[in-house]
Amino acid sequence: MRRLTGLSARILVAALVVAAVSIAILAVGVLRVGGDAFEALMMAAGDSADHARQMFGSSVAGVVIVTAVVAALVALTLALVLARMLARPIERLAEAADRVAADGPAERVPEDGPAEFRRLAAAYNAMAARLDQQEALRREFIVNASHELRTPLTNLQGYLEALRDGVIEPDPRVFDSLREEVDRLKRLAASLDVLAGAPWTAVRTEPTDVDVAAALRGATELVAPALTRRSVAVEVDAPGPAIARVRPDALTGVLANLLQNAERYTPDGGRVAVASLAAGDSRAAGSHGGREGGAWIEIVVGNSGPGIPPEALSRVFDRFYRVEPSRDRARGGAGIGLTIVRQLVEGDGGEVSVTSEPGWTAFRVRYPASSVG
Repeated sequence: MRRLTGLSARILVAALVVAAVSIAILAVGVLRVGGDAFEALMMAAGDSADHARQMFGSSVAGVVIVTAVVAALVALTLALVLARMLARPIERLAEAADRVAADGPAERVPEDGPAEFRRLAAAYNAMAARLDQQEALRREFIVNASHELRTPLTNLQGYLEALRDGVIEPDPRVFDSLREEVDRLKRLAASLDVLAGAPWTAVRTEPTDVDVAAALRGATELVAPALTRRSVAVEVDAPGPAIARVRPDALTGVLANLLQNAERYTPDGGRVAVASLAAGDSRAAGSHGGREGGAWIEIVVGNSGPGIPPEALSRVFDRFYRVEPSRDRARGGAGIGLTIVRQLVEGDGGEVSVTSEPGWTAFRVRYPASSVG
């Protein structure tokens, strides 16, 4: 038998103390009080005190002693069983937690025992599953970040070595290419800063009244040339003004990520459609439920393409999640753009959602409408 320690020992000691106290009370009551009463009754019947005490000691006292011994053994046995039953689930849980703390695998524990222990084991198993998921995301992030860093660094190294060896001339076109690679590294660093809780830009702005429609039109104009080169049709339906209470820098980040996402996953010859919808706008029919009283401004960014599988829709906003890792990596995605979108939108009290079917995917962002809008 394993040496009892901790909770098991405490339960055992407590049970033995209770049994000892109970037996002591019973013994005192029977041997002392009962003995005196027996002696008095026997003397009243004409027997002597010595004979009465002898009769009591050979009969009742012996039974009490045997009963006390049996009760102590039963109490000890029950205490041992109860101590092991209660302590074993906690010991398993502690051992599994120790292995996790020592960077071991997040093992599952049986969900048995009393209801409270089953709930504790279930909570631990849920935590272990989450740890496994986070570990998988961490490994995937290392791979993704390595890829994202390797490509621009390799390009920079190639350009610099070519310039050093005189293979290419230092003309503006070369410097523009170098600047593009540096900008790519800066965007990745900025994205990681946002995930870590840093502001989108170096100077954090406060929420203010912003014309979301105008911001959407301006952001779309920036990506339109790249889409046009691939024969992607761009449709803009953003009549203004549509005033929302947001941080301008955060709104810029949201629009940039959504439009870059649409640009990345729209096939050549496809279609991208953006729109801004105000409270009560008939074009909002069929959109998801909004704020009480309809005090919202909605942005819709949709694009043609294969769509997002139904099983992936609930995870597209998870950090580092990729619908198809190999395809996404080939297209240059780090798996954090949509996470940034959700973080920035919710930071301004808004909501973000996605719907998708074969051939069309649409992201919807809702912001609180300004009281002056």
